[in-house]
Amino acid sequence: MSVGCLCIHGYTGSPKEVQPLVEFLENRTAWEISVPTLPGHGDDLDLRGHYYQEWIATTELALLELLKRNDQIMIIGFSMGGMIAAYLTAKYKVDRLVLLSAALKYVSLPQMYKDIFAMVLGATQGTLGSNELFLRYQKKLKQTYIFSTLEFIRCVHFTKPYLEDIRCPVLIIQGKLDGMVPSKAANFLEEEIPSTDKEVIFLAKSKHLICHGDDKDELFNHVLAFAKGLRHSE
Repeated sequence: MSVGCLCIHGYTGSPKEVQPLVEFLENRTAWEISVPTLPGHGDDLDLRGHYYQEWIATTELALLELLKRNDQIMIIGFSMGGMIAAYLTAKYKVDRLVLLSAALKYVSLPQMYKDIFAMVLGATQGTLGSNELFLRYQKKLKQTYIFSTLEFIRCVHFTKPYLEDIRCPVLIIQGKLDGMVPSKAANFLEEEIPSTDKEVIFLAKSKHLICHGDDKDELFNHVLAFAKGLRHSE
């Protein structure tokens, strides 16, 4: 039995958002792992003219490729990628679903500004330039095409109804310090998903970029333990 794993990054993001988890799994499993870049996304954003249907289609094609070669599938979705992952899980009846900081509640550009402002206030003079989180969001804010945020909202609206069709085991992980997706979003996901096998874990030290947070080792181990339900997952 072979296992395929699809990992989906978030809005305005890139595979780097989930790369630490991907590397952890690559070092401990024999899975085929696919991490597509959504159209208009990546290290340099070019969102103008791209629509949420393209984002979903890109991940769906990656999933179909994994299905050709693997007997079991697990999907991991981060932020907006979590909602796309939920849609694909419902449509294709995959075996396991992991939702990381899933954006059932909206990410907002004003909240990004608030987070950056808080980092500025908290940073000591001369250290802000080396703050990776600050630099990442500063770049995003400069490059984000404002109207593409409507596509993000449409993506969430389109995928949300499919939550009620998920029956496979589900692992929901949320950072308690997440200022972009409220922590209560994890509880809403738990309520919306009817699967009888689901678990919600809150990480005390993690913000939105949960795979890069102070609790990342705990997150990685939870995901690997959750995957033990897959046959021959190691």
